[in-house]
Amino acid sequence: MYSAAMSTQEQLGTQERLVRSTQELLWERGYVGTSPKAILERAGVGQGSMYHHFSGKSDLALAAIRRTAEGMKETAEECLSAPGTAYDRIAAYLQRERKVLRGCPIGRMTQDRDVVQSPELRAPLDEMFGWLQGRITEVLAEGQRRGELAAGPDPAALAAAVAAVVQGGYVLARAADDTAPFDAAVRGVLMLLATQVTVDAPGTVETADAPRTGTTN
Repeated sequence: MYSAAMSTQEQLGTQERLVRSTQELLWERGYVGTSPKAILERAGVGQGSMYHHFSGKSDLALAAIRRTAEGMKETAEECLSAPGTAYDRIAAYLQRERKVLRGCPIGRMTQDRDVVQSPELRAPLDEMFGWLQGRITEVLAEGQRRGELAAGPDPAALAAAVAAVVQGGYVLARAADDTAPFDAAVRGVLMLLATQVTVDAPGTVETADAPRTGTTN
């Protein structure tokens, strides 16, 4: 039984290394640039191990993309469900630490034709961006109901703008090889959102702080 348990743990460890290595490579190189050979070398496993757990590159990539999307959801939810006003929570999401110059690990997948044209590989991207926009919409609508934000603007439209600023900021920063364009885009959308904060809303609106560009996705 001990040997069987060890064998199971080893298999799970191998599977985990394969998924994590594929996550890293997809972020670094994109789908087209991530070869099975590179995955095996990064994971430190043999070809037989890969095909024991996954049917091929596409199957492994799907598992990696799903894992990345779930991690991004968890990180975003920590900000969007934190204490504070709707503005505070959106600002926390926009200003959280990111590896800006590496780009968005999920947004990068939309640049790969093979991913976009595959319904299976594209599904986690659609789900992630749909969830994010919907969650931001909920936070903004809640802020309007509580009287923290002006009741006029459409929360869904504002949420779309917030999501677009983040993805566009990544592109501009990578093009310039500088985080400044991302930081400026975030400050801009926060200034626009601040105009919707009501006079009686609790807390203090701050828009001058630059986003933190650090270690998380």
